[in-house]
Amino acid sequence: PRQPAKTLWYDRPRYVYLEFCVEDSTDVKVVIEDDRLEFSCKNADGVEFYNEINFYARVNSKDSREKRSDRSITCFMRKWKEKVAWPRITKENIKPAWLSVDFDNWRDWEGDEEVERAMVEQYAEV
Repeated sequence: PRQPAKTLWYDRPRYVYLEFCVEDSTDVKVVIEDDRLEFSCKNADGVEFYNEINFYARVNSKDSREKRSDRSITCFMRKWKEKVAWPRITKENIKPAWLSVDFDNWRDWEGDEEVERAMVEQYAEV
């Protein structure tokens, strides 16, 4: 049986970020569409994870990426409407138990565009 991966999210002026917290992931599959994301993978114990998120607002799927590390898979989706804050990541106003705000990365936006650009470039280097 599949289970949802613990997921953290945070909002930035140009991008919205999702981090699926699965260590030693294999068979990672991420499908980013303009209005939704589908994520699946397995961990080292063979447990299958699956998450599906209908986005609060549209993203530009062609300018969105994911990056896998030993501890998680981070996805960053380019917003269609930049500099518009998302109050939540999901279209539905119900927060799934597996989804949390990443307060470590949540910041006030003022003067944050340079920081965000550096983050995206760092991800793009992989």
